Amino acid sequence: MAKTTHIAIVSSPGFTHLVPITEFSKRLVKHRPNFHVTCMVPSLGPPPESSKVYLQTLPSNIQTILLPPINKQDLPQGVHPAILIQLTLTHSLPSIHEVLKSKFSEDPLTALVVDIFAFQALEFAKEFNALSYVYFPSSAMILSLLLHAPKMDEDVSGEYTDLTEPIKLPGCVPFMGVDLPDPVQNRSSELYKQFLQRAKALAAADGILINTFIEMESGAIRAMGEFGDGKIRLYPVGPITQKGSSNEADECDKCLRWLDNQPPCSVLYVSFGSGGTLSQHQINELAWGLELSCQRFLWVLRAPSNSSSSAYLEAAKEDPLQFLPSGFLERTKEKGLVVPSWAPQVWVLNHNSVGGFLTHCGWNSILESVQEGVPLITWPLFAEQKMNAVMLADGLKVALRPKLNKDGIIEKEEIAKVVKCLMDGEEGKGMRERMRSLKDSAANAVKDGYSTQTLLQLASHWDNFSGV
Repeated sequence: MAKTTHIAIVSSPGFTHLVPITEFSKRLVKHRPNFHVTCMVPSLGPPPESSKVYLQTLPSNIQTILLPPINKQDLPQGVHPAILIQLTLTHSLPSIHEVLKSKFSEDPLTALVVDIFAFQALEFAKEFNALSYVYFPSSAMILSLLLHAPKMDEDVSGEYTDLTEPIKLPGCVPFMGVDLPDPVQNRSSELYKQFLQRAKALAAADGILINTFIEMESGAIRAMGEFGDGKIRLYPVGPITQKGSSNEADECDKCLRWLDNQPPCSVLYVSFGSGGTLSQHQINELAWGLELSCQRFLWVLRAPSNSSSSAYLEAAKEDPLQFLPSGFLERTKEKGLVVPSWAPQVWVLNHNSVGGFLTHCGWNSILESVQEGVPLITWPLFAEQKMNAVMLADGLKVALRPKLNKDGIIEKEEIAKVVKCLMDGEEGKGMRERMRSLKDSAANAVKDGYSTQTLLQLASHWDNFSGV
């Protein structure tokens, strides 16, 4: 009988960080049933019901430990969600250490795998004679930015947003300074300091697991293989996404029944992820733009907010449908369906009537769309989403990126134009073909291709590990 290999994993708060690292754990134990994973889940306030329900579906050799929630009142008020996430992890370090002590004082720990926001927990690996890894839930392009950030910080004076020339990371499509993630936009901010801390911590890990695949980001992955004289060990193991459950489909049967009655490839799915919100002005323009396009649509709508990430850690309680322009639902009832707050995204993207996806460009949503072969309209809101949009539109050429006006609003005419182009134009057809090719590559990567081979090599290394 094979010996039990113990792996500990630390997630970050927020469903979009919890799912990728947990789905990685599921894939790991599927290939190695002798592995036992202890997954520690920190949270800001009581864990959301969606997280608890999801964690109950895990196999028996993945044990979930919900860490004591951090009290919101103990943290600064009105700060960026990334600061709250980082502070939640910092305040959870004593609990993480306590779990490691109680679980692995006798059973040897082989590897500690932490989400990028939990980088401070890496130091515990040495104490338990274990290997240490960062699980990076975003793209290779964003990881490349992190790896190069300390050098960029030395070389560039002033704000990156003022740069007139594109930034060129090895193996990546060039992008402008204004497209950098939120934390990099203000170099005197606490957000930027935390970003640099995370960047510098990567060098201390024994490896970085990244949720992407070689066919999607070959240039960035290969270039990083040579970074720091090849000292960074990179493991592309994606695409790792959550597959829709039958329960999830039942809960939102209305969406799927409506899609059943639409022609193939005719519906644009519109969703801004689990946390993205629009202002009232922008909701109005999007509604009018969808109406003007005369295309079918399924729109997941949230109540408006002037903070684009306001729903990331806490959802609004109001009925979002009341914020639509007067008469919109009546005028579009033959063409569209608007659902409040949530839809079974994986099932929607998998439906044969869906022909396009207007997305905030969160990495989970991008990978889900790639796996279903659905081309995109990019509408980045926060975090690293602008860089993702550049990669999709300029690099992979599987997306259209609408233009903002001088006030940062995408107007109804521009929305109608890109929607018609994607759903009914020649350019959209080309994007659909390229996305289908990417879909085939993604399926191969996780079946028996490069990503699975990488995971199996890592698992063998852990199986044979006998202590630092």
